[in-house]
Formats: sequence, C-alpha cells, structure tokens
Amino acid sequence: MSEQATDILSSDEVDTLQEIMNIAFGQSASDLSEVIDTHVVLSIPFIEFVKVTELHTYIQQHVKEYSKISIVEQKYWGKFKGDALLIFASGAGRELILLLKNDEQGSLEAGSAEILESETLLEVGNILIGACVGKLAELLNDIVTYTPPMVLVEEDARNAVPANKFDPDQTAIILKTDFNFEQGGATGFLFLVTKNESVVWLKKALQLFLEQYE
Repeated sequence: MSEQATDILSSDEVDTLQEIMNIAFGQSASDLSEVIDTHVVLSIPFIEFVKVTELHTYIQQHVKEYSKISIVEQKYWGKFKGDALLIFASGAGRELILLLKNDEQGSLEAGSAEILESETLLEVGNILIGACVGKLAELLNDIVTYTPPMVLVEEDARNAVPANKFDPDQTAIILKTDFNFEQGGATGFLFLVTKNESVVWLKKALQLFLEQYE
C-alpha cells in the first residue's frame, strides 16, 4: 500500500512542495524547449510516498502499457539526495533524435542509430533532471551535485527497475510528471526518488520556505 503524502508531510507542506515542483518542472520544460525548438508539455507534478520495497511494482504499474522502455538514471547529492529516473516509452529515443538533430527519418544510418539514440537520451536526461533538481534545490536553499547519468535503451518494461535496486529500509518520495513534445511522439515521465534522511530535512526546508510568506 502506498502512503498518503499527508501522512508524512502536513497539508501545507504538501501544497508547498507541489508548488515548488511546478516551478522546477516548468524550468525543465523551458530549458529543453530552447534546445529542441519545440514546446514541451509537463503535467502538474504528482506527489506520493511509497515504501522502497514497493517501488518496483509501482513503476511496473505506470509502464504496463509499454513492452519496452528506456531509462536515464542520475544520482544527485546534497541535503536533498536520491535518484532521478527519467522513463521513456519505447521508440522515444528515435523521436528525440529527429527533434534534436532536425534530421529526417531516412537519413539515420542503422549502424550508428543505437549509439546516437543512447547519446540523445542522455542529453535530454541531463537537461530535464539537471533543471528540475537544480531548481528544487535552489528554492529550498540547497546545493546538489550529480553523478554522470546512465542510460538503458529499449529494456523489458517488467524488469528494467529491479525489485532490489534500492535500500529496503528507505522510503521513496515519488515526484512524478508526465511530459510530451508538441512536435513529436516522444512521451515519458520523471521520478525523483529520495531517502529517509532527506525527509527530515525536506520538512524543515518546506517550513522555512513557508515562513517567508507568513
């Protein structure tokens, strides 16, 4: 069973986190739109808390319509720390190549397509994850650093995120948004998964943020 956000954060803290994520995801969409010269649409972020042992099943339920997915994963470190998982539907990498390179489908060489797809997903992941996590940290007076991103291209959706991937003693904060591109068929969504030690800091940071407007 997933935990309601209000069981861990107060309703005011949840509302504040929701607003901060709106700003952070908006920054991500803006930065990416400048690179690919097409409008990126992100949904209002959805906030939920789940036990890490349930995360594998949770993600499976959200990608069940896809047989294959691609994932860009990047760890971030600060007072707010964890893993960002940017999940794309099958074929999104090829769609993004066309958007980023302003190329035509027929001009892609088969031999280099897989490498180019991986590099393109990494480029998009860097922009979306960096802008989102960076803006969130900035608004909550934190500084984050990042490990180099990793990418898995066209993996089996049922097993792409192993059940034992994360520490079972931790709680995951799911900050999820769906996104799509106005001039292309690429779709996907972003999870920011944080750990227990970040929750205490997050509550305090949200309270300080609220105090600015009291």
